[in-house]
Amino acid sequence: MIIRRFLLWVRSASASERAQGAGALARAYVSARLSPEERREAEAALLSLLDDTSAAVRRAIARELGAELDVPRHLVLALARDQSDVAALVLARSPVLLASDLVDCVETGDALAQTAIAVRPGLPLAVASALASVGAPDALVALADNHTAVLPEQLMHRMLERHAKLPALREALLARPGLPAAVRQRIAAAVAEQLTAFVTRRRWLRTERAEGAAREACERATLMIAAAERDDAALAALVRLLRAEGRLTPRLLLRGLLSGEERLFIWALAELADVPSGRVAALAADERGRGRGALLERAGIPDALRPAFLAAWSACRSFARQGQSDGDPIGLRQPILQRVIDACALRGEADGDALTALLRRFEAEVAREEARDTTALLVENAALGALIEADRAVIDRQRPAPGMIAA
Repeated sequence: MIIRRFLLWVRSASASERAQGAGALARAYVSARLSPEERREAEAALLSLLDDTSAAVRRAIARELGAELDVPRHLVLALARDQSDVAALVLARSPVLLASDLVDCVETGDALAQTAIAVRPGLPLAVASALASVGAPDALVALADNHTAVLPEQLMHRMLERHAKLPALREALLARPGLPAAVRQRIAAAVAEQLTAFVTRRRWLRTERAEGAAREACERATLMIAAAERDDAALAALVRLLRAEGRLTPRLLLRGLLSGEERLFIWALAELADVPSGRVAALAADERGRGRGALLERAGIPDALRPAFLAAWSACRSFARQGQSDGDPIGLRQPILQRVIDACALRGEADGDALTALLRRFEAEVAREEARDTTALLVENAALGALIEADRAVIDRQRPAPGMIAA
């Protein structure tokens, strides 16, 4: 009887009054002890209110029923397919919705609805996959921020393929624990590309120079990522990505050896030469055999670069055995670089060839890094000296005059 009177009252009530009444009815439906007949009538009343012209009425129902389990599925589905500000209240919380329902809502909903789905705890993989494929940028950021959602590496790559230029997405992915090395490298490459485009548009640098600076920065970032990655499978995936994107270049590999980073080089040779990584590691340990040269040839390393690679490889392994790189940041190592330069000089390499030019650029880079370190140390020492002098001046001012002591 009460519900029938409610339905009669609804016909003449204002929109705000109807919204308040709908919210009260929804609360009663889930919390009051209703008889089976009263529950059926309340359900019918709620379903009829879904046709109300005021979205406030439907929002009130969604707000009360959105997180409830004991609610008719057809009622929740109707709310989930309503306009997005109503649907979001259900899509973000309802335990009634199945993965198939959520996938359908991802494919048909707008950015707000997709974002509401993306923040759900324990998001099913099928739903995350749908969001990665068709989700709006805001929804992808929310998905990356949702650390309870399982995001396989291929889904992260799909997200970056679509919106790698979005800073918020890159930041959200970088904040995820255990981010695969290949994803980190892709983010680094996207940042480098955007910086290049920005600098070029501003005309701060010529296009060629900006691209060169970005390439060097990306190479350094790639080596840092590779050095931090302890999982061989992840490192192999990084190498495959670099090759697919055309970034697995002789220049990168030579920079890696000159930086004392051999693992990336081993996996790169295994990928390029189609040889098991264990076999490459065995050949790497053979200092006197010809296996290294044959492996470089099979991997497609140009003939003119092989002497430098062989010298760098030997120097890199010697450097590692001596433990000289333990704890040091990734960067070009002067002792390794000098051994390669000396080896090329002994072979009578022309001063004007591309390899010599590249090695001289690396040499200049090392010199600049050393100058930065030296300058920073000098500034530190100068600041410390200034502090000491200031302390002495304060002590001298506070020390009493000799006559005062005698008195």
